[in-house]
Amino acid sequence: MNPINRQVLTLDEFTIQQVRQIPNATGELSTLLRDIGLAAKRINVEVNKAGLVDILGDANATNVQGEAQKKLDVYANTQLMGVLRHGISCAGIASEELDDFVPFDDDISRNSKYVVLFDPLDGSSNIDVNISIGTIFGVYRRVTEQGSAVSEADFLQPGLRQVAAGYVIYGSSTMLVYATRRGVNGFTLDPSIGEFCLSHPNITCPAKGKIYSVNHGNFFQYSAGVQRYINRLQKKGELPTQEPYTQRYTGSMVADLHRNLVKGGIFMYPATFQNRDGKLRLMYECNPFAFIVEVAGGKATDGLNRILNIQPTSLHQRCPLFIGSAQMMEELENCLMPATTTHG
Repeated sequence: MNPINRQVLTLDEFTIQQVRQIPNATGELSTLLRDIGLAAKRINVEVNKAGLVDILGDANATNVQGEAQKKLDVYANTQLMGVLRHGISCAGIASEELDDFVPFDDDISRNSKYVVLFDPLDGSSNIDVNISIGTIFGVYRRVTEQGSAVSEADFLQPGLRQVAAGYVIYGSSTMLVYATRRGVNGFTLDPSIGEFCLSHPNITCPAKGKIYSVNHGNFFQYSAGVQRYINRLQKKGELPTQEPYTQRYTGSMVADLHRNLVKGGIFMYPATFQNRDGKLRLMYECNPFAFIVEVAGGKATDGLNRILNIQPTSLHQRCPLFIGSAQMMEELENCLMPATTTHG
């Protein structure tokens, strides 16, 4: 029997260690991240037994996007709201599943420094077919005065102002990955002790990869520049001396981006003739992943602008997304440059 590795840090131990390295740190952000970890554990339990209980399928409701909510979507949203409301480090939340932001209007919450925006269960269309799904979140320092109730201005901040962002992937193992400006670290849930343990320290995104993730079925809906880049990727293996690229696309953003972050690659969700603003949500999906990937050394744009520089105008704003390894992103930008920025 192998001895227990005492060098492996739990999420709680790691965040406490990080606080000790930052002068004048209050520990409030660390507490917030541990609260999100608690919600993730609860969601993980239900995800893992979803096939055994009456929790799969539709909840007979739609979210603000007009999409059918899955029962696990609603459960995940409730759990995240609950742990953040009952904690001491969050002044309010905004969720992809809710029409408007929710201020936490008690004395402790009003004095908290942070607000959280999240997609409680991304890729929920895959719930019923047992494909990896995930939770995505971004954390911002509020701009309104502490002691008052939060306002919409606290949430409509460009992604560059995130102080932390992360995701949880519920797959063959459950992982929580989060980034601060100090780096990106991944924690795998050890079910034997019920703790997230540091398994992927200091994650960096390889500068170049061999994977591209895009819905090829929409190829003729994409702009000429995007088509040009996809064609270039497909031609990489024309010569025997060239190693071809591999397309991997599950329809679960968390699963695709987690793989590309670790192995190198590019993820594309372009605008189409039918969806000229794209379909992904700037605040709940694009900004958190853009922050994570940039800290890890990659890039993220909407095809023209850096994602993190975009000034949001609404909580549920949509946005095209191109994100991944730096060299692949630079090649994409060269393909997009001569192309028109509008369709038709």
